[in-house]
Amino acid sequence: MAKRALTGIKPTGEPHLGNWLGAIRPALELARDYETFYFIADYHALTSVHSAEVLRRHVRDITATYLAFGLDPRSSFFYRQSDIPEIFELAWILSCFTPKGFMNRAHAYKDAVAKNEAAGNDPDDGINMGLFGYPVLMAADILMFNTDVVPVGADQKQHVEFARDIAERFNHNYGRAFFHLPEPRISASVKTVVGLDGRKMSKSYDNTIPLFLEEKALQKRINQVVTNSQTPEEPKDPEQSHIFSLHAQLLSPEEDKVLREKYLDGGMGWGMAKKVFFESLNEQLRIPRGEYNRLLAVPAYLDSVLAQGRERARSVAMPFLENLRNAVGIR
Repeated sequence: MAKRALTGIKPTGEPHLGNWLGAIRPALELARDYETFYFIADYHALTSVHSAEVLRRHVRDITATYLAFGLDPRSSFFYRQSDIPEIFELAWILSCFTPKGFMNRAHAYKDAVAKNEAAGNDPDDGINMGLFGYPVLMAADILMFNTDVVPVGADQKQHVEFARDIAERFNHNYGRAFFHLPEPRISASVKTVVGLDGRKMSKSYDNTIPLFLEEKALQKRINQVVTNSQTPEEPKDPEQSHIFSLHAQLLSPEEDKVLREKYLDGGMGWGMAKKVFFESLNEQLRIPRGEYNRLLAVPAYLDSVLAQGRERARSVAMPFLENLRNAVGIR
């Protein structure tokens, strides 16, 4: 049986360049070598998105984005997390094998506590149980389909490690390898995608480049990328340039080498750097942009794709969960 790869994305905002370069593109590339599972993590999004209308819109945005970049829902499993109730039953089972100390060490929870303490607030101010416990739900997302590989950024590796540890505890308790032990896959070619200000591209920082802007708006957004005060004729260090960091992820190794030399040789002003980045990005997004807009105009089709994905995913999840129920004594 082919090994399985799984990727999820939260529908918490307009799809942006970081989503594509850091998650969608490397995930879709895995379809060449793995049986692939792609899901829209709408219940994870509920920890921060509390508008029904907004959440529904973002689910369709993500659905159209994946399809626009070439996902084939007939050969891969493509589904909405909330459509698979077996995942949530599994999350409860797994929570009974998860030490609370794990949750205390989760990056998102620790970051939220640190921000509260820095602001002089109660450590748990504004932190809901969804945020605190979502690593268990994420483990259920991964383990439900006996995933072998989970492509993640370096800052997300902990989620896969948690899933492995919980799976090992369950397998050891019942004396059988019910769960595969997933491995994180961190692509050496995909670095952290920086935003307009040099920090990680994130909706929470409002420093993103939305994927499907029209050309003029895309150029305007790229022009907002922060640069230093070097003059056009001064040599520039590519490793210290946000523009280069973004542009390089669109290039082949040979193209990367040519662009790097232009920065180092001088004569590449920041205006020109932004222009050539825009031209490169715009060309790669031209066809997906048109397809994305076409798909958004037929929401019934997007819903039908997710409905078909639900049936395919549940055909795998239902018998597996029944085995787990028997193992723990619920059946």
